[in-house]
Amino acid sequence: MSPDGRRLVVGVATPDARNTRYRTALWEVDPEGARAARQLTRSREGEAAAAFTPAGDLLFVSSRPRPDGEADDDAPGALWLQPAGGGDARVIAAPAGGVGGVVVAADGTLVAGSALLPSADGRAGDDELRKLRKEAGVSAMLHEGSPVRYWDHDLGPAQPRLLSGRRGGTELGGGQLDDGQLDDAKLGGTELELRDITGPAGGALGGESFWDISPDGRTVVASWRVPERAGSVRTILVAIDVATGARRTLADDAEHDYEFPRVSPDGRHVSCLSYRRSTADDPGDNRMALVPLAGGAVRELAAGWDRWPEGPGRWAPDGTALIVAANDRGRTPLWRIDVATEQVTRLTDDNGAYTDLWVSPDGQWVYALRGAVDSAPAPVRVAADGSRRVEHLRGPVTAPPVPGKLEEIEARAADGSVLRAWLALPAEAAGPAPLLLWIHGGPLMSWQSWSWRWNPWVAVAHGYAVLLPDPALSTGYGHDFVRRGWGDWGDAPYTDLMAITDAAVARPDIDAERTAAMGGSFGGYMANWIAGHTDRFRAIVTHASLWALDQFMMTTDTPDFWLRELTVQRLQDNSPHRSADAITTPMLVIHGDKDYRVPIGEALRLWWDLLSRSKADDGSSPHKFLYYPDENHWVLRPGNAKVWYATVLAFLAHHVRGEEWKRPELLG
Repeated sequence: MSPDGRRLVVGVATPDARNTRYRTALWEVDPEGARAARQLTRSREGEAAAAFTPAGDLLFVSSRPRPDGEADDDAPGALWLQPAGGGDARVIAAPAGGVGGVVVAADGTLVAGSALLPSADGRAGDDELRKLRKEAGVSAMLHEGSPVRYWDHDLGPAQPRLLSGRRGGTELGGGQLDDGQLDDAKLGGTELELRDITGPAGGALGGESFWDISPDGRTVVASWRVPERAGSVRTILVAIDVATGARRTLADDAEHDYEFPRVSPDGRHVSCLSYRRSTADDPGDNRMALVPLAGGAVRELAAGWDRWPEGPGRWAPDGTALIVAANDRGRTPLWRIDVATEQVTRLTDDNGAYTDLWVSPDGQWVYALRGAVDSAPAPVRVAADGSRRVEHLRGPVTAPPVPGKLEEIEARAADGSVLRAWLALPAEAAGPAPLLLWIHGGPLMSWQSWSWRWNPWVAVAHGYAVLLPDPALSTGYGHDFVRRGWGDWGDAPYTDLMAITDAAVARPDIDAERTAAMGGSFGGYMANWIAGHTDRFRAIVTHASLWALDQFMMTTDTPDFWLRELTVQRLQDNSPHRSADAITTPMLVIHGDKDYRVPIGEALRLWWDLLSRSKADDGSSPHKFLYYPDENHWVLRPGNAKVWYATVLAFLAHHVRGEEWKRPELLG
């Protein structure tokens, strides 16, 4: 949202002309909901939202060519400025390491992240080192700590630093700014010189580091990764002086991680998420917290609130409250936390999941994207007064209809806990529908929003009822619900899934004899566990799944997190691979070679364990392996996504419906 509250910008992703990736364009949405949305950017490479300047100019990041340049598919993202008064966008900064995480202070100071080679002395030195590596044909990376890769990309050889677009308070690039604002005319068409304010930071700003800038432009607050013994890493908060680069610690505690800092409107405090680090006996906890920007004790807010805030919060303009989102029983409502009284007020009471929050300058509205299990994300505004009023804005796209209806069901766990799930049902069915148990990943998450990658309505459109349960370890049900499954993945999470499935198949509109189970990531782990512990399902689909826990824990990108929970004995007790001999259910294994969260070795070992137990003399097997050499933990290419759904549906049709096996056409 622009500083004056008059402009709201969202990104819309569509498949590119070659159907090989999604391209994002920026659209403007009327904050009042009166005018139709209008497209602001359009290029083959796409654009990502970055920030507004105080003058209302739009900043965005794109690798598209300059008007006088040539297209380059490998070009890093440059920072572009689109003037508020109209005119063509132009590049104002183009470091070789790309641009990300752009924040702009009320006085016009700009800070952004960019990846520089470790021994580079500023941008000029980085350019020279990159040239030397390229001419020498070097691709090697020398690591001195962990992690070495993250989700789907290598960490290195360049490492993130923070660069500032202001020097000495007045000089910004080629223009003198007497009013303290980024102004296209005053820059005179020259590029903005970004100055390195952190120097070599190692992996401190890697992963999902987040930063914000004080209103006066003098201080950046960032989450900062600090290495610990035994390969572990913790996250602290640091304050960095923009003028000098001097760094001081704001929050550092061996038992907590501090992330997602936001500076208050008056510049006096910093809000953040305070994570109490998990142990073998404790899942940890998440709290919003405050720390004075000048330094002082960390104060956790709403200690008695048994919900976990999601991502960064937003300050009310007067600094009296924080607006946050937090999972609650299959939804992600908005909440207001009063800073003085710590009272928590719920702002939404529908089935929505709210993300990407912005608060209007007058404090009356919270703008967000609202999704739900049966609703694709769309821009809305929510009344901040607690009236729970939600108004849908005129967004860039029409919401896709869903081919069915959504209900909630409940069951009792073995220990008496109340379990709940969403049940997506076909709109019209000739008889009882076959059931697909769909298990979420995480495991610290829940079914509460729309997913394009894991969309149950595709299966519903093909006549399946889809059960979306939240077993033990799911968030939104309180700390004790998470603790029920902590360190015992094969116990309560498994029995919860079976109990809620029993409740579903007891319904007259569900065919109890035609059922299947599927899941991805942790859901894939559970699918593998189910395969080795029951034969009640006719088919099982396991995507990006954990199979041999001892192997997985030592090869994933973040082993230190998982090993705080899973001791050596727990790795042994909860590993699905130990039950390979018991598997009789046909399995479809799906994995991408570029998956660094759950490395491909898990699928390769699972596949061999399945095939090596084949009893047929001709080597045939009921199992199948859908392998993506160019995908990661998620299947992101539009064409590959089509193949994913087509293969899953063909596998289910064969084993659940009894239809003849038919290889999807796109697989040759």
